[in-house]
Amino acid sequence: MRFFGSLFKSTPKLADRNFINPITTEFHSHLLPAIDDGVRTFDESLIVLQTMADMGYKKVITTPHIMGDFYKNGFHNIPDLCKQLQLQLKDKNISIELHAAAEYMVDDALETKIKNNDLLTFGDNHILVELPFTEEPANFKQILFDLQVNGYKPVLAHPERYGYMAQRKTKYEELYQAGILFQVNLFSLVGYYSKEVQKSAEWLIANKMVHMVGSDTHGPRHLDVLQAVVRSHNYQKVCELPLLNNTL
Repeated sequence: MRFFGSLFKSTPKLADRNFINPITTEFHSHLLPAIDDGVRTFDESLIVLQTMADMGYKKVITTPHIMGDFYKNGFHNIPDLCKQLQLQLKDKNISIELHAAAEYMVDDALETKIKNNDLLTFGDNHILVELPFTEEPANFKQILFDLQVNGYKPVLAHPERYGYMAQRKTKYEELYQAGILFQVNLFSLVGYYSKEVQKSAEWLIANKMVHMVGSDTHGPRHLDVLQAVVRSHNYQKVCELPLLNNTL
């Protein structure tokens, strides 16, 4: 576990270890087996969900990738896999409520899905969308507009990870004012991706521009990080905001 040892050297000083997790709904993860870059087996899914239950989570809305021709997931496979995993949770007496939506890449395929009303949502017609890490897609604003016009509530996954936004924070402000909801990754709070990403997450927290948090857990390899996050000062800070997690 040398990787995690080096990671924790750069994490914030741990807060009160008796801190009770106030967030009971987790909604960004990749826990349906073998359909994206997340867990590979049901056993891995169960390990993650048991740990989340032990941490105080009551509900998990897992969100497999849907991405053009790369991850061709949707209504044809996600609901059925979710049902299979729900049965295994019941069989193993793991007390956690499981649902499934999706994490949509903003691409041409998403435009078609919006037109066809072919979208997996969660909460109150919320939809989780992500962007490439290299540059903002040319159709990003149009897709956000189309989603809102059609009654969806776009949630932007991990805005702190998009360097082209972090370098020009007025972009965050524009999206926030336009009613786009921001979901910060919990791992960003402890520098898992980089110190720069952590600073962007801290800026969003300080400016009260975080609507939701999600772990973005991809498998058991992330569990040590997740458990460290809930003991960090940054986690306590973000939990002071009026997060929407527990309303989903």
